[in-house]
Amino acid sequence: MPTDYATDHPDSAKMFRALEPLHSMIYFVPEADEQYVKAGLESGRMGYFASRSAPMGAVTAAVTAATFYNFNPALVAHHLAGAWQLATPAALIEARFRAVDLALRRVLGDRIDSPDVREARDLARDATLALKPGGRALFAGLTDLDWPEEPHLALWHAVTLLREYRGDGHIIALVNADLSNVESIMTYTATGRGFIESAAKTSRGWSDEEWDLAADGLRSRGILEPDSLRLTAAGTALRDRVEAETDRLASAPWSRLGPQRTERLRQLAKNFSWALVDADTFSVPIFATARTPEDPAERTA
Repeated sequence: MPTDYATDHPDSAKMFRALEPLHSMIYFVPEADEQYVKAGLESGRMGYFASRSAPMGAVTAAVTAATFYNFNPALVAHHLAGAWQLATPAALIEARFRAVDLALRRVLGDRIDSPDVREARDLARDATLALKPGGRALFAGLTDLDWPEEPHLALWHAVTLLREYRGDGHIIALVNADLSNVESIMTYTATGRGFIESAAKTSRGWSDEEWDLAADGLRSRGILEPDSLRLTAAGTALRDRVEAETDRLASAPWSRLGPQRTERLRQLAKNFSWALVDADTFSVPIFATARTPEDPAERTA
């Protein structure tokens, strides 16, 4: 995921790229759906919506949609329907950690018990001590969970806290930029840093009519070019401001660690993230750019 916009907080951008595959693998590994089904859910996307929102409790679809900002609320409601009658939030939280455990053991092998995992856990957990829950619902829900004892699970939990803290801040930046849920995914797709257009629409549940209506609205504001989905100069500047503001709002952990410890965590996390990439965890043809912690040419940088 390129970060070619200007930012006053480069550590935030670099750390996001290094850590994101380690967190987001839970949305791609087969162990996740298997464990959610064992917990009582239907196979498919119900597990994604219910397990990710479970730390907030048995919340309504509207609450989940508000925190999963670029999804169509109707899609969220469809996949969450009946979820809390099939499995409790506590059961899904346990299932999610079981899936993480199985997937990381499969991918990392003997490295699961390595000093590098323990060192990364300590650094990432220390970084989370800088985070405050105010205004950040997904992150706040995670703060009520007990820390796992196993180092690799504690590392994943710390990375997830950092990721959802950043994501909640990203929503703040999008709302401040007056970008609606569909406008946020549309403009991000237009940067070429995220989903390809067809995947953005289908994975987030937007119909052609809803997508076209949003595009017309963005053109009227001078954000998209006439008769295309390309960003104008003003649109590019708007998205760059959103990303830079997201970096700023996610900078506290890296200020706490300082440059040397932040860089050490980045190097450790990159190794784990590349292991997940090399295991074809993210080999789905829906992204405009590879889901990697660095450009492959900079893999050892």
